[in-house]
Amino acid sequence: MIKTKLQAPLKRLLPKTLALLVAGLLGACASTTPQQDLTPGSARNALPRNWSPVPNADAGLSAAQPKVVADAADIAHPLLEDSLQPGVAIDLNEARASADLWVRLRNGFAMPELDNNGVRRAEIWYSSRPDYVQRMTDRGGRYLFHVIEEVEKRGMPTELALLPFVESAFNPQAMSNAKASGMWQFVPATGRDFALKQNIFRDDRRDVLASTRAALDYLGRLHKMFGGDWQLALAAYNWGQGNVQKAITRNQKAGLPTDYDNLKMPDETRYYLPKLQAVKNIVLAPQKFGLSLPAMSNHPYFLSVILDRDIDVDLAARLAGMKVDEFKQFNPQMNKPVMLAAGTNQMLLPYDNAKAFAEGLAAHSGPLASWTAWTVTQTMSPAAAAKQIGMNEALLREINMIPPRMLVKQGSTLLVPRAAHRIEDVSEHMAENASINLAPDTPALRRVSYKAGKAETVESMASRYRVSPAQVAEWNKVGVKASFNPGQSVVMYTPFASKRVAMAKPNAAVKPANAAKAPSPGKVGNKPMGGRTVAAKFNGGILPSGLAARQMSKK
Repeated sequence: MIKTKLQAPLKRLLPKTLALLVAGLLGACASTTPQQDLTPGSARNALPRNWSPVPNADAGLSAAQPKVVADAADIAHPLLEDSLQPGVAIDLNEARASADLWVRLRNGFAMPELDNNGVRRAEIWYSSRPDYVQRMTDRGGRYLFHVIEEVEKRGMPTELALLPFVESAFNPQAMSNAKASGMWQFVPATGRDFALKQNIFRDDRRDVLASTRAALDYLGRLHKMFGGDWQLALAAYNWGQGNVQKAITRNQKAGLPTDYDNLKMPDETRYYLPKLQAVKNIVLAPQKFGLSLPAMSNHPYFLSVILDRDIDVDLAARLAGMKVDEFKQFNPQMNKPVMLAAGTNQMLLPYDNAKAFAEGLAAHSGPLASWTAWTVTQTMSPAAAAKQIGMNEALLREINMIPPRMLVKQGSTLLVPRAAHRIEDVSEHMAENASINLAPDTPALRRVSYKAGKAETVESMASRYRVSPAQVAEWNKVGVKASFNPGQSVVMYTPFASKRVAMAKPNAAVKPANAAKAPSPGKVGNKPMGGRTVAAKFNGGILPSGLAARQMSKK
């Protein structure tokens, strides 16, 4: 069963339309095929209904205290509400719903003005790219109302609602070279610090509502940390709180001011606030820069559709009457072709598409999800895993992003097709904690030392033992073009019991320096080796068996 929680439409909802939508949703509850039913006692079957009657003043109920109904007979009209104000009815007949959202945004500006050459530079950059600004603001229009709502709820200056324009051009699927993701550009570690789940099924850094909550939580913490100075808080958001604190400490020791203008910081951070100020200036007076802003009404752009069953992304998009790429603009956190109700219990859709989804779901008679999760019970090759579950190996590798020459370690979670014996939805524990761990599918290596012969070089040793010059150079901490002195100890790593190494015997001038002390197969030093994925120690670190060496040779 998949239920829709109307959070706010794009247009005025007529009674006839409401009745149709309610009917569609109720039909959807009965449309799921029996084989898709959850096991008895599933917590997801106990989810409360998401329809409530219009509050009845005679019954003493306020808009903030809606009556929860338990069956269809009690349903009159759905309560239109926004996820940021649950339980509070939205009346689109009110004047505020059709007000200009840009005006509301401008009225909340409260940060100190910045006026310098960096601001002029950013203004010129934006004003010379009207097409870019148009795309950026059109895209931002989908999310800006919700960001402003969150900002105002926290009593923050509304300039912060403009920050995604600077961070990602309001693109929730943006990914930087530093692996920062989403419209607020969280790096993985900071995302985890603010409860943004990142696993094989989803990345909440790209989730519009979750990332907005996390970003404003983070900015609020930084604002408090730096004594209520928004400029320092924003510099820390870009550069890192530790770096800003170090810069402040340096200035304190030197007897210098510790405000934003006087701190030494990277050019990117120095230019960060001017870019935000330039965007603010454009919002205040777009005509001054030869630009125009798209009209935005003061109400939510999308609805939240509550999921309590797993569903394929392709199917959800088709039922909503959307292309998959467009669907992912509203639900960019999905990493796989299936949405798991136990992990992400809602998807976002514009009103018309949410209505189409409800109607399409009511008419849909097939399975909702063709994928499920499977835990690997022992370390195995992708070929063996594919054979065990009856799946094409190439597809298994592609859907789970498994590189060549890698093993899937025990306990990993793989996305696999559903089958007659594998029909239940993915559990909450697996949806929240699933991971895939890989190991090189190559023999274990051992460390061997040889004495170099006359005119021995890195390249000659590499050629003899069929490895790359880069590997030999790395193992011996020398250059790729280096030569060895006669009798010099040369470190090599070779597979255990390898025919290749046995064939590539050293010549008379190159003899093992530690032949008598060479470790027996199965050991490195006095420590027993593990299975095929065990690595040998070198240069104070770990050399993965085979794969890292091949990657080094390519470099």
